[in-house]
Amino acid sequence: METPKPLAVVFLAVVALAAAPPAVDAWSRGTATFYGGGDASGTMGGACGYGNLYATGYGQYTAALSQVLYNDGASCGQCYQISCDPQTDARWCRQGAGPVTVSATNLCPPNYAYSGSNGGWCNPPRAHFDMSQPAWLKIGIYQGGIIPVLYQRVPCVKQGGVRFTITGFNHYELVLISNVAGSGSVASAWVQGANTNRVPMSRNWGANWQSLAGIAGQALTFGVTSTGGQSIVFPYVVPQNWVFGMSFTSNLQFSY
Repeated sequence: METPKPLAVVFLAVVALAAAPPAVDAWSRGTATFYGGGDASGTMGGACGYGNLYATGYGQYTAALSQVLYNDGASCGQCYQISCDPQTDARWCRQGAGPVTVSATNLCPPNYAYSGSNGGWCNPPRAHFDMSQPAWLKIGIYQGGIIPVLYQRVPCVKQGGVRFTITGFNHYELVLISNVAGSGSVASAWVQGANTNRVPMSRNWGANWQSLAGIAGQALTFGVTSTGGQSIVFPYVVPQNWVFGMSFTSNLQFSY
């Protein structure tokens, strides 16, 4: 087996000042409900594919996004600061409460009949957050059920490096890219085996990216570009002896 050649770690800035902190979005108006129980155990899994949110670093403070915010999975992992909006309706706002920060881990599906648990709140063009109950209770009173909110995108803060979890079979690889800081979400990715050329990956669903490169049995390098515009190469983050179902944590992380 040929010894893999070292690759340079590349940080590609597409903003004028790469060292400057990312600006947050302006506040927008929306609505919020809650789900998942008092311990947020009912929020596990979800349309982004992060699985056990405790184990993957997303914790209890998460939200399912309405269709317009979810953006076909492109928003998976993004972080939002959410505050109850007393100027719209103060009855169910927790008095004196500051904003809470949540990670996008799920889709709140549209319900065009305006029936069922979400009452149509997740239908386009509504900006709605179905928050974990622990996060929602930081800003709202339980009896309210649904509250008006102000929200904005904020940078994500994560412990440790970006993680890659590989599933699939034979020549089909499905890679979950998780624990992404900075913008929190992935815009594009590629993979390269120790003995093969670089191959672009495509989003399969949520935060899962697919490849048909036939790279089993090789040490793998990934290149990932965040939605904030930062590109990082993760040289041989996956060793040669990997098998489907394994996860690997890098020592690199996004800042925007």
